Amino acid sequence: MFLFRSLLRILFLLAAMAAPAAAQSPVLGQFLGEVSPSELIEGADAFGPIRDDLPVVPVQTGGETVGWAFVTSDFVGTTGYSGKPIHVMVAIGQDAVLRAVRLVKHSEPIVLIGIPEAKVQALTASYAGLDIAAEAAAGGVAHDLNIISGATVTIMVIDDSVVRSSIRVARTLGLGGLAPETAPEGPKYAINAEATAAGDWQTLVGDGTIRRLSLDVGQVNRAFEQVEDPRAAARPIAGAEDDTFIDLYATLVSIPGITESLLEPAEGQNLRDWLAEGEHALLVAGRGQYSFKGSGYVRGGIFDRIQLIQGDISVRFRDRDHRRVGAIVTDGVPTLSEMDLFRIPADIGFDPTGPFRLQLLVQRDVGAIERVYTTFEMGWQPPAAFLQSITPEPAPAAAIAPEPDEASAKTALWQRIWRDKTVEIAVLAVMLAVLTVVFFFQDLVTRSARATLWFRMGFLTVTLVFLGWYANAQLSVVNLMALANSLATDFTWEAFLLDPLTFILWFSVAAALIFWGRGAYCGWLCPFGALQELSNRMAKVFKVPQWELPWGLHERLWAVKYMLFLGLFGVSLASIEQAEHLAEVEPFKTAIVLKFDRAWPFVLYASVLLFIGLFVERFYCRYLCPLGAALAIPARIRMFDWLKRYRECGNPCQTCANDCMVQAIHPTGEINPNECLNCLNCQVLYRSKTKCPVVQRREKRRANASASAEALDRVLTNHPNRKETQNV
Repeated sequence: MFLFRSLLRILFLLAAMAAPAAAQSPVLGQFLGEVSPSELIEGADAFGPIRDDLPVVPVQTGGETVGWAFVTSDFVGTTGYSGKPIHVMVAIGQDAVLRAVRLVKHSEPIVLIGIPEAKVQALTASYAGLDIAAEAAAGGVAHDLNIISGATVTIMVIDDSVVRSSIRVARTLGLGGLAPETAPEGPKYAINAEATAAGDWQTLVGDGTIRRLSLDVGQVNRAFEQVEDPRAAARPIAGAEDDTFIDLYATLVSIPGITESLLEPAEGQNLRDWLAEGEHALLVAGRGQYSFKGSGYVRGGIFDRIQLIQGDISVRFRDRDHRRVGAIVTDGVPTLSEMDLFRIPADIGFDPTGPFRLQLLVQRDVGAIERVYTTFEMGWQPPAAFLQSITPEPAPAAAIAPEPDEASAKTALWQRIWRDKTVEIAVLAVMLAVLTVVFFFQDLVTRSARATLWFRMGFLTVTLVFLGWYANAQLSVVNLMALANSLATDFTWEAFLLDPLTFILWFSVAAALIFWGRGAYCGWLCPFGALQELSNRMAKVFKVPQWELPWGLHERLWAVKYMLFLGLFGVSLASIEQAEHLAEVEPFKTAIVLKFDRAWPFVLYASVLLFIGLFVERFYCRYLCPLGAALAIPARIRMFDWLKRYRECGNPCQTCANDCMVQAIHPTGEINPNECLNCLNCQVLYRSKTKCPVVQRREKRRANASASAEALDRVLTNHPNRKETQNV
């Protein structure tokens, strides 16, 4: 029981790896020792004390302050793919011009695989010379945005962090003539919950309730002609200039009148249930050649093509703040290929009564792994009918609701996430229930070879399409490596529940290890494993020859995946970042999460593995998968042995061993539980009257015994004594 509880605790920890990072305390002091003043501002010789009212430090020359240094993560909470801040140290002069920008720490190793660290450092350093006063006047978009292909979100987070934090510092310190923002004089506004919106699409677009950004091919081609990289202009979009590139619409759908006009009553109620106090929702819809969501978007990741900007705040939307819209019910709505809701968090400082901009990032391939980017914007502000003037009055102390404690907030968050994932959870629960029934009643299931084959192919198809390409519920050895880095830290149960499908899968893995070993996951619920087996099955249909490695070589190659896992685990103890770099030995992210929409070296690697798998079934699973090795190690603790064998198996019969897709059956007849994928093929053969020699011999003996009994009965029936007895 202790072992079981410990195993569950470990697996629950793994399920929490995708949880967002906790709020960080000021970090400037952690990095001051890593840089000298002269590296930030030429000629500087000392740092002054960190200010008490602002996490900035004066950079001094001969005791005179010549600039200020700070770390972006002390001012903005923008996070990358890892869910953790990207720490950038910035030095700004008294004229509000950036003197130096240095990337000091990040947790983005998976995103930046294959991209030299020096390239990211150089791009970050290129922000030196940026005029923050000009940026403040232009809302943070006065500069050109440079992107490194393959790290779009990471670079955009760095850009956003540097610009927004620098504007805040410059305004607070009064640098470059900037002054702290003060509340504007005049009437203040609130959303009028009683206002109603028009009932037809054309009117909603015409009065500004819905804003539209329509770009044709000609406009986009001309925009790329203006960028600095001449390769962009050399690769125009094919087609007529007036062909629609993207027709984009947006509105603040959390305003009650707009909700009622655009959404069905049930979907409107779901929206209200989804939003907590102070949160708002943006409806974005579009059609055309270009997707505002992008094919590179992954579950748990960031939508990198759109960004909401209001003043000096910007919002990038993550998976947990996203929902699809079933239908827009307003009369006259055009046919839209994408309709999505994006939640704006309450703590971001967003003002629903003020104007904002929605920025669209458009990309163009200029090389095998290189892209150039440009941006387009649409503005939005509530029509006057949705605003009402208010005179703010201080609320009595007793009327001010206390802020929810951290535990309550986490509980509310995971509960909301589980409600949002109801359909996905239900499908996964059905899959697990069906698989459990099949394993418990495998004697009945495996009576028909044809039915077992079709069931397996159908189940693997659902695993690949639903769990893999749709839900991105692909477990990874990265979880296990992160465990070594997290055991020393505290955790809460709420964090385990933030990713429902991952939580359920890891829980099922824990149970399956006790009952059946690793084969329940590796053989049935791993999307990449399903992709390998389905592609190999198609290869067999087209008569692609199958190679079987000699047993001696095959047995030695088994060890490779264990060495890979132990090596990765060992590296993770010293450097989790380096271990995550090396974890790209797993092709899961390329083939399943990103659906091959990635730089060509990763696509080539995954494709080579699948190509070899056409000839050697489940090649990657057999010899290279570190996750499979990690699950095989505790597979020995399983309490039951469900796979039936005859005494003759292996001595002399080799039918099952020769037909095992991963050669998990020793020539002596034993099934290796560390390698078995529980495909049930050996159990089909165990009962086969046409393939299993043992069954055939037993059937033959049974038939001979029956024939002998019938012959004896005939002899006795025709015996003269029997007839005489009957006559008497």
